[in-house]
Amino acid sequence: MSILLGHLPKPNIRTLSLLLATFSLSFISYLLGIYTSSPISLSLIPPPSHCHLSTLPSSPPLHFLPRHTIPLPSSSLSPPLPPLPFCPSNFTDHCPCQDPTRERLYPTRDLEHRQRHCPVAPTDHYTCRIPRPPGYRTPLRWPLSRDRAWFKNIPSKRLSEAKKNQNWVRIEGDWLVFPGGGTSFANGVKRYVDQISKIIPLKNGEIRTALDIGCGVASFGGHLLDQKILTMSIAPRDIHEAQVQFALERGIPAMLGVLSIHRLPFPSRSFDMIHCARCLVPWTAHDGLYLLEIDRVLRPGGYWVLSGPPISWRSLYKGWGRTKQDLEGEQMAIEDLARRLCWKKVAEKGTIAVWRKPTNHIHCVKKAKMVKSHPFCVDSDPDDAWYENMELCITPLPKARQIDDVAGGPTEKWPKRLNAIPPRIESGAIKGITSETFKNDGLIWGKRVSNYVSHYIKGMSEGQYRNVLDMNAGLGGFATALAKYPVWVMNVVPSEGVNNTLGVIYERGLIGTFMNWCEAFSTYPRTYDFIHAYGVFSLYMDKCNVLDILLEIDRILRPEGALIIRDNVDVITRVKEVSERLSWKGRIVNTENGPFDPEKLLIIENSIY
Repeated sequence: MSILLGHLPKPNIRTLSLLLATFSLSFISYLLGIYTSSPISLSLIPPPSHCHLSTLPSSPPLHFLPRHTIPLPSSSLSPPLPPLPFCPSNFTDHCPCQDPTRERLYPTRDLEHRQRHCPVAPTDHYTCRIPRPPGYRTPLRWPLSRDRAWFKNIPSKRLSEAKKNQNWVRIEGDWLVFPGGGTSFANGVKRYVDQISKIIPLKNGEIRTALDIGCGVASFGGHLLDQKILTMSIAPRDIHEAQVQFALERGIPAMLGVLSIHRLPFPSRSFDMIHCARCLVPWTAHDGLYLLEIDRVLRPGGYWVLSGPPISWRSLYKGWGRTKQDLEGEQMAIEDLARRLCWKKVAEKGTIAVWRKPTNHIHCVKKAKMVKSHPFCVDSDPDDAWYENMELCITPLPKARQIDDVAGGPTEKWPKRLNAIPPRIESGAIKGITSETFKNDGLIWGKRVSNYVSHYIKGMSEGQYRNVLDMNAGLGGFATALAKYPVWVMNVVPSEGVNNTLGVIYERGLIGTFMNWCEAFSTYPRTYDFIHAYGVFSLYMDKCNVLDILLEIDRILRPEGALIIRDNVDVITRVKEVSERLSWKGRIVNTENGPFDPEKLLIIENSIY
């Protein structure tokens, strides 16, 4: 071989130079071609560490249509579809799953008609945008909103007329004024809460999450915020119409809900305190079924507060229009049910009675036969609460070793509770999630939210946003990162998710609900200032129509509200194209991780219409 090579002719220097020059010119032309044809060519070169071009709001939106293979809507292959029209004016307060016209199809027994009844047939789904009422104005910022709201935003007089002697709400000129009254606290909610605080500890951080059933305009929950207690206020859409709508307009956590047939949409052991002030729930009906549901969602050692009939019936029976015998029988039945649940009565003072749930079931199991308790539930998952029927059995607490142990593990007092390892994670109850996973999740969301607030959601510290919705909350990291701002977050855990993490969220001292985003949320239109959707469209892409989810977001997002959709770039591209039918002002930008992150953000800066 060496001999053969030695006989090869020597290369001509001129020829080599010509070849090299040709190759160099071709390569340079190739590079120029890439640079000029690529819509995001600048983004391919990472900026210096001191520069943040990829996250600056002034940077141009990113375009991805030529680069990805996900099947796009037919509109990408044909002329764009026209913008969606607005619905008729009678849709202003439309709640698809609590529609009065649909509830007439269901029996009124056990308030079944007040439950969620969502449209099923495609013809029942609306394909128009919910209009705002004439004269709508930007709501007041918190905390001013707690005391008053613009009447034209919720032009409903019925509640002010029906409850005018109880100080729920008054109309004064252009304003709805909330003086802090209620059916059980006509003298003011502050005085009422002070009475409760003399019985149970409201100020030391032991009680953080509360549930107010039949909440009215949520004055009780609004006042508890002063004690750092976060209250989920629920009420049905009934003859008083806009109770929950008033609450949300005030900036107080609330949602439509009722004790009827299905479980409340919360996991077991969620609330440190549950409150009912003349909430009209028949606690003794169906052998105590509703009180069994309260027991399911009450934390070990949690408190149940009941005020109004039949409490203090001896002195108040005449005003209630009921006989002594009737009221005495009802109270005795409630006392008996509480004993059978192994609850201990803490006190009864005036019109307020308080019971406490045991911290574990060691004693309860032993004496169950003696007091003829309900059986313990066996087969059902106590945390499964999406369209699941309530059961006539006691939800068993996790096993405890010692009589003084808190079943499932104790929680820290607030505010340490927010970042402490939740008992469900510490015990390994959530598959695949460890303490280390939990800590890393907090770091990740801290970085993400810092990017959001710095570049896209400005005005967070000044109170521009109050009601926040996280459509796929995971471990609650997004809400935790927002805890230092004057906002509250409704943490939603989709019922289709891999892990049921809502119990972890409650153990952190946050609130939320289960939800299927192929359906409408249990709230009124225009009730959230900022909505965050992480991985939502990836989760539902093959389950329901993208446009239906976007229409629901449009329904519940306030005018001038903000929306951040975070997802895989292919999904973001598709959602962006469909969203143009809503006339949204949106743009695609890089995440805090820069241009090489496969996730992107779709920023909707407002929903002005």
